[in-house]
Amino acid sequence: MSKVTCDITISVDGFVAGPQQSLQNPLGKGGERLHYWQFHPEGEDQRFIDDWQGNAGAYIMGRNMFDPGRGEWDPDWVGWWGDEPPYHVPVFVLTHHPRPDLSMAGGTIFHFVTDGIQAALERARSAAGGKDVAIAGGSSTVNAYLAANLIDELRLHIAPVLLGAGERLFDGVTDLNLDPVKVVGSPAVTHVSYRLGRKPSGG
Repeated sequence: MSKVTCDITISVDGFVAGPQQSLQNPLGKGGERLHYWQFHPEGEDQRFIDDWQGNAGAYIMGRNMFDPGRGEWDPDWVGWWGDEPPYHVPVFVLTHHPRPDLSMAGGTIFHFVTDGIQAALERARSAAGGKDVAIAGGSSTVNAYLAANLIDELRLHIAPVLLGAGERLFDGVTDLNLDPVKVVGSPAVTHVSYRLGRKPSGG
């Protein structure tokens, strides 16, 4: 069975997006600084990007990562990434509002899932063809999968940035055993890989 993985960039003070997210500022105030390490990666930084993109057969994301809206869909909105999103595999978007599948250039097909995180995971596993299912974000989606103990491997990319406020990772997540298996870094970012599981009883 394929693994469920999550690669997510986080600030030193625990945020994966800044405050005051908007259509003009989708990563929130200062949030773009988290991802500077991806602009011109080398060495281990490039290897992490290659691994998470090369091993993923399907992605899952929350609606907020796909769309700035909350209510009924704007049918003209096709994501933040233009005509050819960077995924190139099926992407399952968690939402409360049905929408037909959306096929994009480069092989990305967005599927809109209204019946919860477990249903999205089952569909993503089926679509991944034995490859990994990657939980793409945002924070509430990652936290939901962490709280449900549905992520096998978490790779935190810790940027040397303080945001002070915003969308925080691990909110509402307490019952996890984080087993660090790899720590590497560069001046731009520190990568920490964890295997995940439930805490032992009484731990």
